[in-house]
Amino acid sequence: MNNRDTDPQPWKLIEDIPGPELKVFKSRFERRLNPRNGKELECLILDSRDWVNIVALTPTREVVLVKQFRFGSGRVTIEIPGGIIDPGEEHKAAAKRELKEETGFISDRWTYLGATEPNPAVLNNLCHHWLAEDVILKHKLDLDDGEDIAIITAGVESIREAISGGRLRHALALAGLSKVFDLRPRSRP
Repeated sequence: MNNRDTDPQPWKLIEDIPGPELKVFKSRFERRLNPRNGKELECLILDSRDWVNIVALTPTREVVLVKQFRFGSGRVTIEIPGGIIDPGEEHKAAAKRELKEETGFISDRWTYLGATEPNPAVLNNLCHHWLAEDVILKHKLDLDDGEDIAIITAGVESIREAISGGRLRHALALAGLSKVFDLRPRSRP
């Protein structure tokens, strides 16, 4: 990557002001000084524990997907299983737990796919992506009070069509899936 003559520098922290505690996040406001122009800016920061998501593949290479209502968009989404890492829990253990709780599937074949920053503009956490291969259905769903989930499976071509059609557009699901599949639409002959 090419650098400009001067790269952006960290902004000096002037004040850290606690905000309201929310169900999933703690909020706070930071006042920072822009080193480029010397102006102060107040920014919202959402403190969150790290998250996991899982690309779960059946022995026939179908992807296990979840459909659930999301409060932010106000609609039912299609995405891959995932959730918040519990305090003191390792991200691999969280991935195994979330897959089992949300889908009933388990696996003995796990590969770490790396982490992404969900939205570094306001969030300070990571989302760890895991691949679970040869998953098998062994358990009933174990959903918390904020979940109502339906399970579906799909091949990669169906996933591409859902993405192209705007039915699958959850950014973290797309990030995880793109670490396993080329999600670009295939041209038709």
